[in-house]
Amino acid sequence: MNRIIRIFDTTLRDGEQAPGCSMHFNEKIEAAKQLEALGVDIIEAGFPISSKGDLESVRAIAGAVKDSRVAGLARAAKSDIDACVETLKNAANPRIHTFIATSDIHMKHKLKMGKEDVLARAVEMVKYARNFCPDVQFSAEDATRSEREFLATIFREVIEAGASTVNIPDTVGYTTPEEMYALVKYIKENTANIDKAVIAVHCHNDLGLAVANTLAGIRAGAGQAECTVNGLGERAGNAALEEIVMGLKTREPYYQAQTRVNTNQIYKTSKLIYNLIGQAVPINKPIVGGNAFLHESGIHQHGVLQEKTTYEIMTPESLGITKNNMVLGKHSGKHAFSERLNELGYRLTPEEIESLFVKFKELCDVKKNVSDKDIEALALNKELFADSVYKLENFEVSSGKDKRGTCVVKIRKENEVLEEVSLGDGPVDAAYNAIDKITGISCRLETYDIHAASDGKDALGEVVVKLLIDGALITGRGLSTDIIEASILAYINAINKR
Repeated sequence: MNRIIRIFDTTLRDGEQAPGCSMHFNEKIEAAKQLEALGVDIIEAGFPISSKGDLESVRAIAGAVKDSRVAGLARAAKSDIDACVETLKNAANPRIHTFIATSDIHMKHKLKMGKEDVLARAVEMVKYARNFCPDVQFSAEDATRSEREFLATIFREVIEAGASTVNIPDTVGYTTPEEMYALVKYIKENTANIDKAVIAVHCHNDLGLAVANTLAGIRAGAGQAECTVNGLGERAGNAALEEIVMGLKTREPYYQAQTRVNTNQIYKTSKLIYNLIGQAVPINKPIVGGNAFLHESGIHQHGVLQEKTTYEIMTPESLGITKNNMVLGKHSGKHAFSERLNELGYRLTPEEIESLFVKFKELCDVKKNVSDKDIEALALNKELFADSVYKLENFEVSSGKDKRGTCVVKIRKENEVLEEVSLGDGPVDAAYNAIDKITGISCRLETYDIHAASDGKDALGEVVVKLLIDGALITGRGLSTDIIEASILAYINAINKR
């Protein structure tokens, strides 16, 4: 029987550390629940000691997730481990993940510690963590630039101290597939008690080799792959979960390994994460990009028409990308709408379906036919329709060539409707200036992105803004067939999250 490779997802920890990719508290909970639905084995929920926000979100995720293990990250320090223990106490399956650097360059310049001290600290902290949690993972930071003999020694000692997983991180994305294969093989052959632990690999993508290095590590005997959805992470990112999983699935006879991931949830998970961090999917992104299953070459088109496997090594359906000929419109009922959401992989509460159905009907008034992409856009942005402090009541804009934009905005705050008018360099700038007057909140627009969430001239437009408010970068999203309205909704959405 093929080996089962554990998928350790660190989107909510390492992925969220990427500049501009932070998530709001409720967004982290939503992402964690989707990762659970995806079927990942371990969700690294955050770094509890790093901030109050991380501590609270890890605690909430630990209480919400039941089917996946929930891990908290800790340096090799008692205070870090104590924070993990506190946040994971309600987890059904908790894991403490502690780490310390083992490369000469890190020990000398960052830790200012010798090998003996690093070894002693690692063993002491694994024992300490093991007092509170039966599942302890140890990571040797910058392992791929560490001396092999020292790495094998520290792994042997932490396993003896109680670590059930030992991780080999390629922290700076330095290694190659051949080197990763050889390193994992060396650890297997030179760590006397390695049979008592699972070997993990954690690869960064600085040289574009993260997925290749991860798969090489698995082929050499690693039993856990650490990765993020869409390859998010610091600098050039981490190994992409969807690429690792589909690599193993597509080439299962070669790797003799498989995962527990429900691949039908991959597309939805990818879209959700991109949506939460306010980024569009690159068209050439492997597995989930817009061009992943498009063929323009005449030779390719002919081959696919005759037999799909001539140029497609996986099917869109295996990723949860569905094609449906049912047309939904203004005469469609709630049941048909609910069924379509279900077919697209969205498991929503009756209250959420009711809220989305209202927006669906409003969309039907401006679009003749509503596509699956429209419905997905509504589902992915369901938080836009929830109760919030500020709600858009109405707006009017005036703009033209060689003419400054003017916008009148009406916003409801509880039972009061507030109205302001402002000028700007175009209608969007004018609208934002008017909102600033109404709310009295000082905001600085850092980024503004717009793209079509569906197809056609009447496509839903999605606007993503990032506002700097009180030193925090907050992402806001807006959705409408009217791009000015979408822009206003995105700005208000960000303000409501402050």
